[in-house]
Amino acid sequence: MDIPAAIDRFLTSPSLSDATRKAYGVDVREFGDWLAKRGTKLEDIDVRALSEYSAELGRARPRKLAPATIGRKLAAVRSFLRFTLGSARVPEASFAPRRPRRLPDAPRQRDVEAALDTFAGGDALSLRNRALVELVYSAGLRSHEAVGLDLGDVEFEQEHVRVLGKGGKERVVPLGEEAAHWIARYLHEARPQLARGAENALFISARGRRLDTSTVRRVFAHPHRLRHAFATHLLEGGADLRTIQELLGHSSLSTTQVYSHVDGKRLRRVYDRAHPRS
Repeated sequence: MDIPAAIDRFLTSPSLSDATRKAYGVDVREFGDWLAKRGTKLEDIDVRALSEYSAELGRARPRKLAPATIGRKLAAVRSFLRFTLGSARVPEASFAPRRPRRLPDAPRQRDVEAALDTFAGGDALSLRNRALVELVYSAGLRSHEAVGLDLGDVEFEQEHVRVLGKGGKERVVPLGEEAAHWIARYLHEARPQLARGAENALFISARGRRLDTSTVRRVFAHPHRLRHAFATHLLEGGADLRTIQELLGHSSLSTTQVYSHVDGKRLRRVYDRAHPRS
């Protein structure tokens, strides 16, 4: 099996988003070069070969790779092998080094509200930015999910938003009252001033084009913190992890369980304040 041709077929697969294709390209081609240097055929990949590649990544020079980077590279390789050889041929064992657990850096509710209040202007871009940030926080969206929304994805009557997440999976997320209010204002007062032609995107730029994620980061420096705030504030309000998993679009509950550690701090404070033997 020709390795470069197999990589090209994988990277041109319509199942990959443009962002995923770009992210996987370097990692998969590095793996292909490694296989070629050692003379290993693609169809001969087994647990031992993947283990040796993982060890090779751990010895990377001149700068040692972080565990998260190694894990990302191995995830790209696994996806490539599943596409090319089939899931049954990809070993289930995990070879990525254990990453230190990092608790999500979630701003407090009053900090989020203070940040939202900074978008106080009545001009078109200020209204767009307020609506964008309100929706990201209200629905726990990733940046690429927010900019990927079309006009028809927001259902005001049903009070929900249809979101296309990772892997092309669609989910429905409730639309909060504040987000609905600001999106409605943006659609009526601001978007008509920005629109050029028949662009179907919900959020558009000053030139009338669909926003990109770099614009989201300029509007709010660390938009993913709003997603963490969404999950943390739901948990503090009594939501269960399974519900939060569905709302965030996590494929595995283990990904969502990191928020239980965040909530543990709050539980300890409540315990210390309320229990007579604390």
